[in-house]
Amino acid sequence: MKKRNYLFALLISISMTLVLMVDAIAEDPAVSRTRDQVYMLDTLYKTAVVLITDKYVSDPSVFSAASAAGALFQTMKDNGFHEVRLIGLTDVLINPAVNNPMDAFEEEVKHKLLSGEATHEEVVTIDGKRYLRKATAVPVVMERCVMCHANFAGVEGAIGSLVYKVPLIE
Repeated sequence: MKKRNYLFALLISISMTLVLMVDAIAEDPAVSRTRDQVYMLDTLYKTAVVLITDKYVSDPSVFSAASAAGALFQTMKDNGFHEVRLIGLTDVLINPAVNNPMDAFEEEVKHKLLSGEATHEEVVTIDGKRYLRKATAVPVVMERCVMCHANFAGVEGAIGSLVYKVPLIE
């Protein structure tokens, strides 16, 4: 029970950092609304992964929580809601073709999160539409994570990041 309480407290602590972090982006109301939306999504996705891992993953051959999250991410993208993907921040990736940083923003995310920052964001305009790109740290939060990711046993800090691209809520 203590471990579960610790995990939820850690998830809430990480997610609360999203609300408290303010960087160079001016407090445009659309950015603030969208940042709140990303906070909600980040809390939802990370909580789902922890709960799935805690309740259902007992063997590395079982459908992993990360695979379930990837399916959720694809459904959100296919329905035009937002984009989110998991990138690896270490040199040991299970699927480098999918999880490597893919552009300058994601490379900057890797540098910033590995140096201790909890989030990184920017507002971009693509085809005349504004988006918030926000990345949040993914640490190892429970012992069961290392059942599939043994290379992260004992690692503290970010090992990955959820990277969001969300249309601004104008």
